Amino acid sequence: MDKLLEFLPFLIPLVIAQVALLGYTIYHILTHKTYKRGDRTLWLIVSIIGMEFIGPILYFTLGKEDI
Repeated sequence: MDKLLEFLPFLIPLVIAQVALLGYTIYHILTHKTYKRGDRTLWLIVSIIGMEFIGPILYFTLGKEDI
């Protein structure tokens, strides 16, 4: 338990950044209609299941359509 408390100052900002990135990704997926690859359902599943930064990063690099 003491080791967890030592890492807590580093974990809290990381968790906040992760939740913020996931929230922005889901917002972007739900408000846009076109994607480079896949569809809305696919990117929602990838983003939510791959929640640990990987899903949102994959969406913004592979799925987001540049307008």
